[in-house]
Amino acid sequence: MEINKITHEILDSAYKVHSALGPGLLESAYQACLVYELKKKGLKVEIEKPLPLIYQEIKLECGYRIDILVENQVVIELKTVEAFTDVHTAQVLTYLKLSGNKVGLLLNFYTKSLKNGIKRLIL
Repeated sequence: MEINKITHEILDSAYKVHSALGPGLLESAYQACLVYELKKKGLKVEIEKPLPLIYQEIKLECGYRIDILVENQVVIELKTVEAFTDVHTAQVLTYLKLSGNKVGLLLNFYTKSLKNGIKRLIL
């Protein structure tokens, strides 16, 4: 599936979840509902996908995990925070680099309107 189509389906599902639940819940609640919506669309979804750190000849199992990986192409990092910080952006960019993926979505469900809680990142 083409990357823009995948991100469109992800955002469509995120809007649906946010409209139904609103802000104020735990990140895990939004994650479960978003995964449910994505799977209903027939998308391949991996939750809390382990992400090792490889440095030269060593592989470190550091406990990094991608919140959601869709179609082996799009990294989704979920947040329920007042506002994004540079650290949130850096986290997604690092996950993209370590995973070899090119597109990431940083989604903050702690907003009145989800459109203010979306950041698309490209490596």
